[in-house]
Amino acid sequence: MGRNVLATFKLMPENLDIDLNALKEKIKTMDNIGEVRDFKEEPIAFGLKSLSVLTLIGDEGGLTDKIENAFKTLDGVQSVENVGVTLI
Repeated sequence: MGRNVLATFKLMPENLDIDLNALKEKIKTMDNIGEVRDFKEEPIAFGLKSLSVLTLIGDEGGLTDKIENAFKTLDGVQSVENVGVTLI
């Protein structure tokens, strides 16, 4: 109890026209998603890139689901996947 985890979420934009830098700025201002530690853009195909978000959160049960759902509410985000959780 009282420990922290690093959770990585992969966000897929709806299309090529989504500005990933603007999306990063929106994410930085979101409440209740933990502390954003890093962003990584990964090429998918034909110019489309996904955005990975590394967050530091508490180890409470269900928190990653809440954060995933919060990311899904962002305009321009087609899908969100929790791709990793590491206890630190």
